[in-house]
Amino acid sequence: MYIIQIASECAPAAKVGGLGDVVPGLSRELAIRGNAVELILPKYDCMRYDQIWDLQMVYDHLMVPFHDQSVHCSVFFGFVDGLKCFFIEPHSHHNFFNRGIYYGHNDDSERFAFFNRAALEFMLKSGKHPDIIHCHDWQTGLVPVLLYEMYQNLGMTRPRVCYTLHNLGHQGLTGGHILRQVGLNPGPLMNRDKLEDDRRQGAANLMKGGCVYANFITTVSPRYAWEIQNGNGGNGLQHTLHVHGGKFGGVLNGIDYNVWNPEIDPFIAGCYTIDTLDDKYKNKEALRNRFLLRHDYKPIIAVVTRLDPQKGVDLIKHAIHYALATGCQFVLLGSSPDHAINNDFLHLKHQLNDNPDCHLEISYSEELAHLIYAGSDMILIPSAFEPCGLTQMIAMKYGTVPIVREVGGLADTVFDADYAHKPYHERNGYVFRDFNNQGLESALHRAIGLWYAYPAYFREIMENGMRYDFSWCRPGQHYLDIYDYIKR
Repeated sequence: MYIIQIASECAPAAKVGGLGDVVPGLSRELAIRGNAVELILPKYDCMRYDQIWDLQMVYDHLMVPFHDQSVHCSVFFGFVDGLKCFFIEPHSHHNFFNRGIYYGHNDDSERFAFFNRAALEFMLKSGKHPDIIHCHDWQTGLVPVLLYEMYQNLGMTRPRVCYTLHNLGHQGLTGGHILRQVGLNPGPLMNRDKLEDDRRQGAANLMKGGCVYANFITTVSPRYAWEIQNGNGGNGLQHTLHVHGGKFGGVLNGIDYNVWNPEIDPFIAGCYTIDTLDDKYKNKEALRNRFLLRHDYKPIIAVVTRLDPQKGVDLIKHAIHYALATGCQFVLLGSSPDHAINNDFLHLKHQLNDNPDCHLEISYSEELAHLIYAGSDMILIPSAFEPCGLTQMIAMKYGTVPIVREVGGLADTVFDADYAHKPYHERNGYVFRDFNNQGLESALHRAIGLWYAYPAYFREIMENGMRYDFSWCRPGQHYLDIYDYIKR
């Protein structure tokens, strides 16, 4: 099968969050299974070009209609961790992808609408007719709209579209003029059956457009699929997902064990397996040395996250103080695009700067994240909502016990050591339900208590987590089944 992934991120070259990990992880699994897989991405100026091998221009003079003119684009090709990637670079006064950041501008909807048109124009002009176009999140929501409203009539009759929703907190709300800019007629499209937002009359919802026009819609965990159809998690998209429920389902994300694996990890102080678990503590020592923490008989609780309200930043702050007051050490790695949140944590870092049991690293380093996963005893994920979450899956592979809120993919993957309806050998962490300090403390108290009072039982929880298989093997097959279904 010939599959093209269209996305705004692909780690390690371009990554903001989980989307950046999912796209290459799934693509690699599909390629391993014998499929021809290519990726189309924007060519950002802030990409990690050191992670792109043999980058070269392969298509110049791609003229992409936009407004009442055409924008000249160049297309580059390179390998990202062995994956075949095409990068589209527009030459325009709009300066779409030379902003120094991936997202966060007032014209984001315009930037990615253009990218959608450019990706399809490139496929048409270069004669690419895949069996499947798999596109991701609001940034590519116009791909199926453009395919079926325009490019099918130009000869692109072969592709079918799978559209994955990664986070309904961002849906690409914009004006109908965006459609006109990329050559679509807003008249017949701006109604409640198509692209008009269900809650804002006159607003175009790019994610909704993707849902309406795609041949199949997935989201990144079964629990999140239920939450966004039946609860507030849909952020207004519930009705659309019910209308199109016959082509909608949740597929739990995987993680790439070639990247996240303590047996082979080049970024940690000592590799280890479930049979050599004592070697994990070489990493605990290295982590303490790295952050100048005292060497003492205490557990290390970690947070590795984007500091965003979705991630429970107020609960994270409370957890820092609670952990330090209950005989733990605390390590945080993360930053926020919100200056107020970032400054708040920088202020907290300054307050705790001399504490030998705490280190807050207000930045992000992929390499450092590996050492934190390997060196910590527990990892905290107190999310308000969490479509899937990769952090808890990665942590378990490293024998680090997750403490999570019971939402989305966290509820699908973490089973409470005390209360889960699972046999004991399948219980792998601690779970709390209420999004408040009391709920958080209930789980932290039990986890910290077990670490101190019953270390042998705590080690069983660690080992239970390490035995879980969160690779891309199962979800990869699930996606191939979906592709086969929509090709019929």
